[in-house]
Amino acid sequence: MLVFYKERLVFLCVPKTGTTAYHTALRHRADMVISEPPDLKHAPVYRYNRFIRPMYDKVCDAQMETIAVMREPVSWLSSWYRYRRRPFMKGRPNSTHDVSFDEFVRAYVKGNRPPFANVGSQARFLAPQPNGTAVTHLFRYEEPNRLNQFLQDRLLVDLDLAQENVSPRIDVTLSPDIEAIYRRKCKEEFDLYDSID
Repeated sequence: MLVFYKERLVFLCVPKTGTTAYHTALRHRADMVISEPPDLKHAPVYRYNRFIRPMYDKVCDAQMETIAVMREPVSWLSSWYRYRRRPFMKGRPNSTHDVSFDEFVRAYVKGNRPPFANVGSQARFLAPQPNGTAVTHLFRYEEPNRLNQFLQDRLLVDLDLAQENVSPRIDVTLSPDIEAIYRRKCKEEFDLYDSID
C-alpha cells in the first residue's frame, strides 16, 4: 500500500496485478509505504477502511481517494497458478506442480478451497464497505497506459517501471467447460471487471 498524503490518494495493491512494480517505482514519492507484512501491503478495502482510513480521517481531517488495479479473472487465476509452480514450491501444500490449470480452477470455485487454490478474490478485495468506503479509481491491468497517465498527472512524476514478482512463463489454457463453471460460480469477479470504464 502506498499513501500520498498531499494528493489525498491511497494505492491499494491487489495481489497479482503488477502493483509491486508501482510500489518500487513510487516508494520514494509516497508519504507512507507499507511493504511488509503481505497482509498489510495487500490490505483489501475492508482492512484499509478499518485501520488506515480512520487515521487520516480522524487525525488529519483528510478524505482520501483510493486507486486499485484489477486483472481479467481468468488471467488473474492463471498468474496465481503459474506463480505457485515456481521450482522451490514443489512439495508444498500450496504448490500447483501436481495439478492442471483446469484442476486448479475447479478447486478454486469450490466452497472449501484446498491450500493450492486458496488465493482470495479480487471482487472481495475491492468490495465497497457499508460506510461508503470504496475504490475511487479502478483500472484494468490489461490497460496500463491509463493507470500510468493517471499517476503521472496526479503525482507529477515520470514513471519508470520494471517488471517484478513475475510468474513463470508457462502455456496455460482453460477448457471452455471449466471456464463456464468459473464464470457462473464467480460471476461477481467478471461483473466487476466488465464494469470498469
